[in-house]
Amino acid sequence: MVCAGVFVALLIGVARADDQPATQPMAIIGGPAATQPVMPALFMRFVDDGHGGGALQTAHVAFKDSQGREVDLIAAVHIGEKAYYTQLNQDFQKYDAVLYELIKPRDAAPPTLGSGSTSDNPISKFQTFLKTALDLDFQLDDVDYTAPNFVHADLDKETFERLQEERGETFTDLMLKQLVKAMTNPPPQAAGDEPTMKDVVHLMTAPDGERQIKVVIAKQLGDMDTAAMGLDGPGGSVIVTERNKAAMQTLDDTLGKGAKKVAIFYGAAHMPDMASRLEAEGFKPVATGWTVAWDLTIRADQPSAIESLLDNLLNANDADNSGPKDNGN
Repeated sequence: MVCAGVFVALLIGVARADDQPATQPMAIIGGPAATQPVMPALFMRFVDDGHGGGALQTAHVAFKDSQGREVDLIAAVHIGEKAYYTQLNQDFQKYDAVLYELIKPRDAAPPTLGSGSTSDNPISKFQTFLKTALDLDFQLDDVDYTAPNFVHADLDKETFERLQEERGETFTDLMLKQLVKAMTNPPPQAAGDEPTMKDVVHLMTAPDGERQIKVVIAKQLGDMDTAAMGLDGPGGSVIVTERNKAAMQTLDDTLGKGAKKVAIFYGAAHMPDMASRLEAEGFKPVATGWTVAWDLTIRADQPSAIESLLDNLLNANDADNSGPKDNGN
């Protein structure tokens, strides 16, 4: 499970937060319980609802400086439910500027809504695979990057590849290093954490097999942090550190043009470093909210994984039997 979790976390770009008690509100940005006074150490969490399900949530942290300017760090998970991205699109409208991450060719236009963006990048391919396998949406398809207040705040593709080449950094190397770390120095496990055959049987036969499987993955995502992913080494990395520097430079330019309320919309793995950089520039965290990216409430009326599998096999068999018959003539 550790190795699988490293692959998923590295490819989606997430950070870990400790499980929260079931009483923790699952707040939407702007909702009545959306703020709390303490900034989280990490910007993604799985919240257990105490009934076998829960939610995968991303953080939204507001910072202010002595001039009254506000910069909000809005963490993203790159595959999520359509409602999650719809909510984000609505909230983005209240900002003077939304600084967004996207490694794209220099001067290339941003993706358009529903364009079904594809890429040969292995990260994008894996995210597309997960989107299909988990019946979720892809961020690039649902976020409106053509909004007039959206500002590209990332390295262009050419610069990103040049910096990686100069450092000898490849995505494959990062993954391999973290797989070695996970296998040689796994995190401590509490008694009973190791899955048993009974656990597997329960997973396959419990109601709502689709969400049961998502819960397992969401807990893996909630158990990963940027240190475990190895993206915060002594010299940093291009994939996080250099891109964060580019975002902060764009922020300085945007504030210099008079913007008073700015959002930085980046993957959750970027946010701990981004928060440190904001604080170094005199911004202080004033409130934190959480947005539900995956609703994992178990639905008792939905079929188990084994029931869905058997239904698919029966449907395939019926389709085969209903085809034209060769009568030998």
